[in-house]
Amino acid sequence: MNKYFHIEDLSPLYEAVQASGIFPDSKYFPDCVPLSLPETIVAAWEQAQSAPDFDLKMFVETHFAAPEQPETGYESGQRPLTEHLEQLWTVLRREPATDEAPTGTLIPLPQAYIVPGGRFREVYYWDSYFTMLGLKVAGKTDLIAQMVDNFAYLIDQTGHIPNGNRTYYLSRSQPPFFALMVHLLADIKGPGTLLHYRPQLEKEYAFWMAGEAQLSEDQPAQRRTVRMPDGSVLNRYWDDRDTPRPEAWVEDVHLAQQSGRPEPEVYRHIRAAAESGWDFSSRWFADPQDMATIRTTDVVPVDLNCLLYFLEKTLLDIYRQLPDRTPADVMKERSRRRRLAIERYCWDTNEGFYFDYLWPERRTTGHWNLSAVFPLFFQMTSPEQANLVATHIAEQFLQPGGVVTTRCTNGQQWDAPNGWAPLQWMTYRGLLQYDHYELADQLRQRWVALNEKTYTETGKMMEKYNVVDISQTAGGGEYPNQDGFGWTNGVYLGMNATEA
Repeated sequence: MNKYFHIEDLSPLYEAVQASGIFPDSKYFPDCVPLSLPETIVAAWEQAQSAPDFDLKMFVETHFAAPEQPETGYESGQRPLTEHLEQLWTVLRREPATDEAPTGTLIPLPQAYIVPGGRFREVYYWDSYFTMLGLKVAGKTDLIAQMVDNFAYLIDQTGHIPNGNRTYYLSRSQPPFFALMVHLLADIKGPGTLLHYRPQLEKEYAFWMAGEAQLSEDQPAQRRTVRMPDGSVLNRYWDDRDTPRPEAWVEDVHLAQQSGRPEPEVYRHIRAAAESGWDFSSRWFADPQDMATIRTTDVVPVDLNCLLYFLEKTLLDIYRQLPDRTPADVMKERSRRRRLAIERYCWDTNEGFYFDYLWPERRTTGHWNLSAVFPLFFQMTSPEQANLVATHIAEQFLQPGGVVTTRCTNGQQWDAPNGWAPLQWMTYRGLLQYDHYELADQLRQRWVALNEKTYTETGKMMEKYNVVDISQTAGGGEYPNQDGFGWTNGVYLGMNATEA
């Protein structure tokens, strides 16, 4: 990792720029490219800043290349949506690195890829799986293979798939969808694909399970692993750093200062929530209305553990092709124990729903959110349990525009009234796995109709949507709603190709 440029190499200039507020988006400066060595720029700043007429913004513009600006003006409302999406693949496509020119915090990738859009100028981990659903429908299978190879490259280079291909994302990952990507590619190229990516799948698993050997009754949590009361091991989200996120420096410092808690502790919880992809949601808060009570690393999430169960099952499928039975036997037992632990600690018999588990307090969080559909998506639950979950989806989550992320309205973007493409897909497919065809089709029709309505009115596909009041746009969070948008495009195409 030392071969890459890190924004912290510019300290204390980096902190001074972020604290100054000269750029409205905290992500802007970390995405700038230094035009000379960091130490040279810092020395020049230290010398120049004492001048009475010193202009920090002008200094940055002199010593850095500005990042690529988002294509916020791109729209094509006069053409059919399917044509718009076909054109968007070109707009959102980024080519591989071809020279040694400085890239700043951007980690160059060897093959082409699709970015989400807007301020998100780099590839993102879990976004990409849902984007690939659309690429498959569009027949762009070569691009799916290139993106999977890019993620394999990142695993080989850094030991895991970072949140995105930026150095400031290296300390964390995102929901582990790599195994699902490999399966998607295997559906196209054949089952030998699984064996081909075995080394990277094993490295990803090792990354998530790092710290497991150090777990004990006295030390029940290490990095992303948590020892449950019965001795089984589940996982949590984590980040190896406890400092403000460079891409949200101002927001993180402000929250930590007003929280009244130790600042490194707050930063760790914020970063872990960013790893979850649900940044931010009442799901991670002790007080659903107050982000200052964030406690992400205290939570054992349903969705993460279902994804890791699928990774274990994928490795089991690979090991069954080998002459030595030992790895298969080991992984079979690991996946069995995880499935039982999810059932024991996350299923609430009284409510008939899956909840995240609060491991320090040995109880569920009681927070209603769509992570409960992941056991259905991966066919990990009984038909009776799936029926109960489906009833709650129909009664508490289904809205005029699709399914709402949580039942809580608090201004956070991963809460009501917002709906997000990846959770529409996971819910839709989860319902289909247990033959809830009518409910699944209601969800599909409402989400697709909202996408189409918004496109007709704006000429754009959005990052998120207000599914409760479809006359209003989505909001909340640290930044404005972005257009583009990779995973929305992918899920729209995927849903239209797989009608219930």
